[in-house]
Order: sequence, then C-alpha cells, then structure tokens
Amino acid sequence: MKVLAAFLVNTLFNFAIGLLVALFLGPDQFGRFALALAVGMVAQTVAFEWIRLAAIRFYSERSRAERPELRATLDVAFAAISVALAAASVIFILAGLDFTLSPMLVALAFFAAIANGLFDYHTALVRARFDDGLYGRLVITKNIAALVLTVGGAFFFRSAAMTLAGACISMASSVLLARRALHDENAHARLASVPLAYEYARYSVPIVAANVLYLSIPLANRAMISSHYGFAETGQFSLAYDIGTRLIAAVGSALDVLLFQIAVRAEETHGSEKAHEQVAHNMATVFAILLPAAAGLWLILPSIEALVVPHAFRGPFGHYLTLLLPGLLCFGFMNFAINAFFQIGKKTAALIAAAIIGFGVNLLLVLLLPKSGDAARFAIAQTCAFASALLVLTGFAIAGGARWPRARDLLLTVLATALMTAAVYPLRNWTPGIVTCIAQVLLGGAVFGGVALAFNIAELRTALLKAMRR
Repeated sequence: MKVLAAFLVNTLFNFAIGLLVALFLGPDQFGRFALALAVGMVAQTVAFEWIRLAAIRFYSERSRAERPELRATLDVAFAAISVALAAASVIFILAGLDFTLSPMLVALAFFAAIANGLFDYHTALVRARFDDGLYGRLVITKNIAALVLTVGGAFFFRSAAMTLAGACISMASSVLLARRALHDENAHARLASVPLAYEYARYSVPIVAANVLYLSIPLANRAMISSHYGFAETGQFSLAYDIGTRLIAAVGSALDVLLFQIAVRAEETHGSEKAHEQVAHNMATVFAILLPAAAGLWLILPSIEALVVPHAFRGPFGHYLTLLLPGLLCFGFMNFAINAFFQIGKKTAALIAAAIIGFGVNLLLVLLLPKSGDAARFAIAQTCAFASALLVLTGFAIAGGARWPRARDLLLTVLATALMTAAVYPLRNWTPGIVTCIAQVLLGGAVFGGVALAFNIAELRTALLKAMRR
C-alpha cells in the first residue's frame, strides 16, 4: 500500500506541475518545452529503457545477494551511455545546427533524457526489491524538487529552456540524495559482463523499439502541428496529451508496479505456468480499473477544465483530450496488461510489429483525414494508431497461446462502467465547478464500486478485504 500511496502523491504532483508550467509559460513557450521534453523522452527510451526493463525483469533482492554481476553490468552500461549522450549534447550545442527547436533546447532535452533515465532506472531497482519506503522517498524528493525548480524556472524566467533545466536538476537530485541506500556494496564495476549485457539487450530491445515507435507518434504529430499551426497550437495539443497520458499512465503504473513484480516473483518461485496465471489475473485487474478511470475522466472533464486548466488553454484542452482519450486507454491497456504476456515469456518481438502498424496508421490518417482549422485530425489519427496497435498485439497474444481473464470479469467491468456513465452523464449539464466535480466523483464511485464489490469483479473485493485486514 505504501507504493500505491507514493504513486498517488506522484500523480498529484505531476498533474499540478504540468498545469503550473503551462500557466506560467503560456501556449507558445509551453509548446517548445513540450516538444523538447518529447525529444528527451525518445532519447531516454532509445538509450536507457533497455536497462530499466532488464532491472524490472531480472533484478531482485535474491539476485542482489547472489548475483552482484547483474547490478554491476547495468550500472556500467548506464554510466557509459550517459557519458556518450552528454558528449553528444555538447557537440550539438557547438555545431549550432538549425532545427525546429534551438540547439540549447535540443541539448537540454538530451540532458533531461539522462536525468530522467537515472531516476527511472533506480526506481526500477527499488521496485524489484519491493522496498516501498525507499521508493516513496525517491518519488517525494523528486516531486518537491520539481515543484521548486521546474515550476520556479517557468515562473521566474518564462523560458522553456530554464524550465527544462530545472526539470533535469530535480530528476537527478532525488537519486543523488539517496545514493547510499541505492548502492549495492558487492556490485563492483569489474564484475560487469558483456555477455550479460547482451542477454538483457536481446530481451529488452524489441520492447524498446516498440516504445520508440509509440513515442514517435505524438512527437511526429507535435512537430507537424508546429509546422502547420505554430507552437501555440502545439502547446494546446501537448497539454491535453500530457495530462491525459499522465493520468492514465499513473493509474496503470500504480497497478503495474505491484502486479508485474508479483508475476515475476511467481515465475521465480513456482514456474512459468503460475506466472502466466498471474498475468491473466493482472489483465482483469488493469481492465477493471483503467476503463472506469478513463470514462470518469471524460465525465468530469468540463469541471477539470474550469477548475485547474489555465485560461489560455480552455476549450482546446477539452476538445483535444476527448479525441485523444480512447487512444490513451488502448495504449494503457496494451502497455500495462497485454505486454506482460510477452515479457514473462521473453518473446517480445511481436511488440515491434504492433508498433509499426500503429505508426503507419497514424501517418496514413494524417495524410488522408480532411484538414481543419485546428489539429483535430492529428488527435484522431493518434487514437486510431493506438487502437490498431492494441488489436494487432492482442492477435499476436492469442496466436501465442496467452491465458486470458474470465469473460465474466470483462463483461461485468463494461456493464459497471456503462451504469456509472449513465448515472453521472446528466450531471455534465450542471455548471462546471468543485461541487459538480465532487458530486460526479461520489456518484460514479458509488455506482461502479457497488457493482464491483457486489460481483467481486477481478477479485477487487477480495483484495480490498485483505488490505483492510492488514
């Protein structure tokens, strides 16, 4: 439960920080900041994601004691890649190349990739050890630093570059402050193994390649929006995408941080058959929480926009997020539910094929959909891209003999979400605000929660009773 509390804190901070940065920077500078951050995310995924994935899949409290070469290999690989990426950043600044973004912003995007990669790698190690207390410290420290430095950079300088610099420092500082607790005494650098690194890369590279393609979809869309409509429209699109992604990812990650590690532990102690049973149960749980969360976000969207979205972004925010939300739901279910089948089985090549299909669908629809006065066609294309990728990946999982949740759980989740939507939808006609939002959340939670508990959907009632007993 501590790790879930840490995720809740992280979600609230990320939500607040994103909105405050948008408020202080305005659409134009926020568009530059968001595009640079997207470049950094792609760079981080290419350079460091394989290390994070290997840590989640292969590192544990047991391997920490019995196989110190595992941690040593990951640490050395991260250090070497960081040095190379930092050198590339300096070269980029000195070269003065002309791109959509300034050389300084691109270089800062590379440094953001290193800083965020450092944070994600170490939180993955802590996850694998089930050290909830240390995980909470890392998350809270990072978010407090981000509130001061990232938001402070936006407030005092009104500059995308200074805001991104603050983000880099905040992400790295939490790891540096906790370096003693994160250190493995026996993981000496001399134990690092090239064959071991190759084994981890072979497992991770297909997942990384798929993630790069998925990240490239919104990145390419933002770049094209900047070219066609300017940075201000990119900022409008980016805020809706970023907030929607963070909320869906926060819910999915909070589940994944527990459920996937339970599946890994099941394989370690009971074998692959038990692990695949756990993965099927995990799918039901993820579906039972992500679907009503996405529907609930759409239902309260007018109040969210009126209460917390900066005035300069209102209107386009709700418009774009409504178009993007179905795609974000598909991406969340794919990333936090279906992918686990391939990761546990160490057969991850199918992920690339699904991502290629999604990327192709996005480009095709951007070209074919009629142009309008805003970037709506890019949002529609992105949603269709993630939906098509989910369909393709599900097909691969069926062909690979994946175990699936009980149909009863899936159907009851859909029914409970439909009842919740029917009950709350009339409240959308109320004046948006705090009273309306609270009424919607309470009513929706009561309807969905009542059905879920009554029928024990995905064993949520069982899990709740166990947590209460603890």
